[in-house]
Amino acid sequence: MSVFHYQGRDLSGNKVTGSIDAGTFDLAAEALMAKGIIPIDLREGKKRTGFDLDLKALFTPAVPLDVLVIFCRQMYSLTKAGVPLLRSMKGLTQNCVNKQLKEALEEVTNELTNGRSLSASMSMHPQVFSPLFVSMLSVGENTGRLDDALLQLANYYEQELETRKRIKTAMRYPTFVISFIVLAMFVLNVKVIPQFSSMFARFGVELPLPTRILMATSDFFVNYWSLMLAGIFGALFAFRTWLQTPSGREKWDKIRLRMPVVGGIINRAQLARFSRTFALMLKAGVPLNQSLALSAEALDNKFLEARLLEMKASIEAGSSISNTAIATGIFTPLVIQMLSVGEETGRVDELLIEVADFYDREVDYDLKTLTARIEPFLLIVVAGMVLILALGIFLPMWGMLDAIKG
Repeated sequence: MSVFHYQGRDLSGNKVTGSIDAGTFDLAAEALMAKGIIPIDLREGKKRTGFDLDLKALFTPAVPLDVLVIFCRQMYSLTKAGVPLLRSMKGLTQNCVNKQLKEALEEVTNELTNGRSLSASMSMHPQVFSPLFVSMLSVGENTGRLDDALLQLANYYEQELETRKRIKTAMRYPTFVISFIVLAMFVLNVKVIPQFSSMFARFGVELPLPTRILMATSDFFVNYWSLMLAGIFGALFAFRTWLQTPSGREKWDKIRLRMPVVGGIINRAQLARFSRTFALMLKAGVPLNQSLALSAEALDNKFLEARLLEMKASIEAGSSISNTAIATGIFTPLVIQMLSVGEETGRVDELLIEVADFYDREVDYDLKTLTARIEPFLLIVVAGMVLILALGIFLPMWGMLDAIKG
């Protein structure tokens, strides 16, 4: 991957500058055009390797969705009431609680004072305002319907927030059980098993295999716990570093879609998000290829994003939407059928909203039954732990009793 430094004009004719990651010069120009930026000067900068690590991006938290929902709702109300844009931004900046959003809004307000448009000002802060957010505002500014764009964004983020809350609620019980299993293993290995080990050692008899395994595991916990903690934290840091690389992120996103039990839920949730985002962009009047590129980026899944960008390239080459969707291999028959019907009737956006609603209901049902499907797995894990512990402790005790009786 290379980084390209560009100067260009946005949809409003304002001058914009920045950097973009791309594999080639042509891909960089195409990505800028997809974002509504006409490049005037495009130069290749320092080439990036797959192991570059942005420490600031690694430790900087994203702006919470509920904060963005409140911001969009407040902006919608102020715009709908006819309050001047600069005055609205100054008022929202003063009342903003989130530090990252407040800093971005202060710089956006300064850019507005200098004559830059709202969408162009927000595009300078991609960590806070996504390309989807910026594109929707750009369309709203150009069509004179900024309030409608803000309302659509607020509804979109509210739907995303509700989905995330449902996922957290469904995962609360499994997380609680697994946490207590880990805690119980730690206490057993550090406090309980060493007591039995000292008792068995006094008898000087040969111990069965399960007991020797438990004693070896306990000794490792007691003597090398610091190395274990260092290894765990090192593995987590290495994993996060690997996720920062393009190839690592794409591979992990592909693995997530194929995980047992939860993979299907993630896939349906991603299809619902894509359908809703794609319909939102088409309804707002964004061109088809740009809508597809922005919808792919909004998925936050690099594997699906790469397939959707291939779909975009095929459409620009002259293929139909339904045929390119079939070729990607990531869509279910329902989505393909809706795209085909919508392409024939000119109602792609309306039918995709129905697809999104359908998959949202499917995800909601799956999340409600997720606990029931995970419970057998948790039961097997707990039963296996109890069996190993019982065999490791009671087998040598039975052997010693037999020896005493003999």
